[in-house]
Amino acid sequence: MNLSEITPVAQDYLKAIWSATEWGDPPITTTALAARLGTTPPNVTDTVKRLAGQGLVEYRPYKPVNLTGQGRAYAVAMVRRHRLLETFLVTTLGYSWDQVHEEAERLEHAASDELIERIDTTLGHPTHDPHGDPIPSADGHPHRPNHALRLDTAPPGAYQITRISDADPHRLTRFHHHDLTPGTDLHLTDRTPDGAATLTVAPQHRIILDSEDATAIWVLPR
Repeated sequence: MNLSEITPVAQDYLKAIWSATEWGDPPITTTALAARLGTTPPNVTDTVKRLAGQGLVEYRPYKPVNLTGQGRAYAVAMVRRHRLLETFLVTTLGYSWDQVHEEAERLEHAASDELIERIDTTLGHPTHDPHGDPIPSADGHPHRPNHALRLDTAPPGAYQITRISDADPHRLTRFHHHDLTPGTDLHLTDRTPDGAATLTVAPQHRIILDSEDATAIWVLPR
């Protein structure tokens, strides 16, 4: 999959469209895509129409945007590239997990396919990035864990964190302070109807998360 065949703008759009649905959410609208990419809905509409003309997305006015098979292949390749770069920055160059997203955003457009595969080999073919997001395989197979729940929807019980959203670096800093990282065991003791959560990490560490923070954590039952 040679990503140089499409522009960096197209790479960003396809990755954003695919990532919006990765964890079970519905296809993204042009308005939501504009917010995610920091641009205006008219600009998104123009770009999506161009991508549709290239056979990469399905565009219908006032409907969510869906990828074609070719668009999905490019998108998954971009996600793989981004997450391998994040992992390399943390494990090899000493970045913290709240620093790597924007850095990887810049690097992913310049890195060659050969560099990405060498990074993958050097790292021992990692399966997840520092935030717990699964790294798609070289043949384009994503592997989101089965039975993963978002914390704001999970019933009380024992869980292990499998994924933390990297959308907010300040939240990542706070979560790290409380040891809320992938692989951490926790016990969800209470959840309010709006999604706020009370949980225990380790024997004596009680944490109360508002609903917005709780939506950033995905867990697996244990």
